[in-house]
Order: sequence, then C-alpha cells, then structure tokens
Amino acid sequence: QVQLVESGGGLVQPGGSLRLSCAPSGSIYPINVMGWYRQAPGKERELVATITRGGSTYYADSGKGRFTISRDNARNTVYLQMNSLKPEDTAVYYCHANGPLFSAWGQGTQVTVSS
Repeated sequence: QVQLVESGGGLVQPGGSLRLSCAPSGSIYPINVMGWYRQAPGKERELVATITRGGSTYYADSGKGRFTISRDNARNTVYLQMNSLKPEDTAVYYCHANGPLFSAWGQGTQVTVSS
C-alpha cells in the first residue's frame, strides 16, 4: 500500500511563508500527477495545485500568484511553496499522488495562519 508523508506545516503570521513537502514512504514508480489539497474546518476538501510528471501545473484561484508547486521526479517528492499567507489559508493540507496502478493520500499537515 502506498503511503505519502507530508511535512512542513506549522503556525505562521499573516504575510509569512511556508514550504510543504511530500514523498512516498517507499519506492513507487511511476507517479503521474502529484498535488496538494486542503480542508478547512467545516468545509469540504478543495484542490490547491497539481503538477504532472512533465512539469505542467494547475492552480486553484485561491493560490494563484502566491503558491508555487514543484516536484523532484528523482525523489518522487512534491513541494508547495506558500507565500503571502492569509488567515483563510488555515487548513489541513493533504498531498495526493497517482500513477497507473495506484492513487494515494497523505495524512495531512496542519497550516495555521494567525497573528
């Protein structure tokens, strides 16, 4: 069973930055699309950004111009650089990855934006 491990969440003041990372716990090949989703209290999980193996990216409106998704294919690792964070970015952020034979979620990492 594929397991994804996220890291990099935490508490940050408004206007601050955080960098999230996600990688599978074991060897997985190949991974097609990797992405980040988030779920705020009382709300449904929503897409933040995705990136294909070839580097094509997609961003939800909420993160355009502030968030940057990237990946290291050699390490099967995906990153989310979040700048100019706002209180409304507070949520649990989940990593997702899929390939021809699997689809997997991470357990989530808490991001709290508060002064």
